[in-house]
This record gives sequence, structure tokens and C-alpha cells, in this order.
Amino acid sequence: MKTIKSYYKDHLAKTKKMKRIIFGTLSVLVIISVFVFNKMYKSIMNTNVNNIENYSLYIHSEDDFETIKNKLYSDNIIIDKKSFEWLAKKMEYPQYIKSGHYIIKNGMNNNQLLNMLRSGSQTPVDFTFNNIRTLEQLARRIDEQIELDSLSFLNAVKKDSTLKAMGFDDEKFAALFIPNTYELYWNIDAEEFVGKMTKEYNLFWNDDRLKKAENIGLSPIEVSILASIVDKETSKVSEMPRIAGVYLNRINKKWLLQADPTLIFAVGDFEIKRVLDIHKEVESPYNTYKYIGLPPGPICIPSIAAIDAVLNAESHNYFYFCAKEDLSGYHVFARNMKEHNRNAEKYRKALNKKKIYK
Repeated sequence: MKTIKSYYKDHLAKTKKMKRIIFGTLSVLVIISVFVFNKMYKSIMNTNVNNIENYSLYIHSEDDFETIKNKLYSDNIIIDKKSFEWLAKKMEYPQYIKSGHYIIKNGMNNNQLLNMLRSGSQTPVDFTFNNIRTLEQLARRIDEQIELDSLSFLNAVKKDSTLKAMGFDDEKFAALFIPNTYELYWNIDAEEFVGKMTKEYNLFWNDDRLKKAENIGLSPIEVSILASIVDKETSKVSEMPRIAGVYLNRINKKWLLQADPTLIFAVGDFEIKRVLDIHKEVESPYNTYKYIGLPPGPICIPSIAAIDAVLNAESHNYFYFCAKEDLSGYHVFARNMKEHNRNAEKYRKALNKKKIYK
């Protein structure tokens, strides 16, 4: 039979052993916890973007997480794919994907990257257009630069009641768009885009420009129509005000404009280098050899330079002009038909010499 002393010794030994077990277990748990925490911390806070300047990630409206991963992985943007996917699932990013244009910067960690994507904190893009002939061509340019598709854009323009109230119709819609560079979101929808362009149009047509349009007896849309003709007559900005002055002289006299670029637009062959008599017979409201006044709409989306040239047209007595015989792109101006015919004959001979017959 154990004595009290021996019993106490046994109990003390068991207690020490239990303490050692508990301490050991706790130590293991602490080590495991530290390891797990360290791994989690690294997964969240360590840099996980390869050494890049700025990477543009474009997420389309229909993209899912798998598609986004493939874009990032194929371009070697993510260093540790497992940690990226682990945190993405923890943050439920696959359920909260937002389309747009995102700039991924060097040194970003998973937390920064996923917070940006999940919150939709995208970076605007620069949308630029110029030298556009038709609304359909503009639609294609839009399709190339932002997510908005061409058909949605065209439908939004033609259905916009505000534009109709402003005097725009199928022939005149091109006058709404002012060639420039605009900052906008890559995933902007059709209605927002048209609204943005309408706002820019109203900003462009400030009091000064409206007053100048009134002084020459034209509405802003009519100014754009005439500017589109000036744009296609010359690429020389210095000549534009003088050419605009010729057409304003003809409008004021109620003469035919007889603008060759309108014939090219009416025929629909933009490769024509030499307008012939047969082109002057085409039946079209854009044939300014047949119909007095401005055509029903712009023959291109006019440049700002051409619009301002019309608004600041030269005051002179020229009623005719013709391309110079040196084929420099510049023009020679005439006050009467006799002078003009002499200039035109020199130009015809220059074209024949170069074997430009159509």
C-alpha cells in the first residue's frame, strides 16, 4: 500500500509530465500558427506582380475569373499563382468581377491588386479620332479603342431624343462629333458615350463660336457641313479660311457651290483622284453641281481647324479656286470665270502629264 509520500511523488511526476505535454502541444500550435499566419501574410502582403512598368488589363463584360487569370498568367504578370487564387476566393472576387481598364503597377501585392479589381477602380483611357468620313467609320474606330461595339453606338445615336431636339438627323449626326482626344472609361456604354459627346459638343460651341456662326448666317450644324467640304478641299490649314470665304461668297450669291468633294461623297468612291464630267451627273442631294446651297449633311466629320476656318473665313472677292499646277496641294484663286478657266487648264495639263485620269 502506497504511502502518502509516495502518492504525492507520483502525482507530482504526472503533473510535470502533463505540463510538459501541454507546453509541447502549445509550442507546436504556436509554431504552426506562426507558420500559417506568416504564409497568409505573405499571400496577402508580399509583392506578387512581376517587374513591369504599367500593365493594362482589359476586362470585358463577359469575362469570368478563369479568363482574367489566363490574361494575367499568359503575360507573366503574377509571380505566385496559388496565393493569388487563394486570396481571390477568400475575397469572393469571382462573384464581383467588374469590367474596365485596370493599370497593374510594379510592386503590387495580392491585396492591392484584388481590392482594385473587386472595387472597379479602373483607369480612364484616351479616346482619339480624326480624319473620319462617315458615322459608320467612326463606329469602327470606337470598336477598336474601347469596349463599346459599333452597332450599339449607332443605335444609341439614332435613338437619342436630345440629339433630335438639337436638329440632328440621319444626315447630320456626323456634325455632333468634334475630332479630339477624350478621356473616358474603357467600358463606357453607348448612351453614356453619346451623352459625353453631346456635352463636349456643347462645350465646343461656346458663346464666341455661336456668335461668329450667327454673323455669317449659319447654324452650328451648317458651319460643320461647310467645314467638312473645306476639310476635303485642302489639307493646308493656312488655306482653309480663304477657301471657306469662296464658298460663303457663293452661298450669299445663291450660286451652286460646285464642290468636287461633294461629288466624291455622292458617288461613294473615295479613291477618285480626278473628278470628271460624268461624276457631275450623279443624282444625289450631295451633288452641289446640281443643287444650290449646302448638302443635307457633312461629307466627313470636320476638323476643329476647318470649323474655325469657316467661322473666321477671309473676306475677299474670290468665287473660284483650283489646285495649283505644281500639285503641291495648295490652290490658286480667281475672281471670275476667265481667270479660273486659265488656272484650271494648267491643272488639267499637270494631271495629264502625271497620267492621272480618274
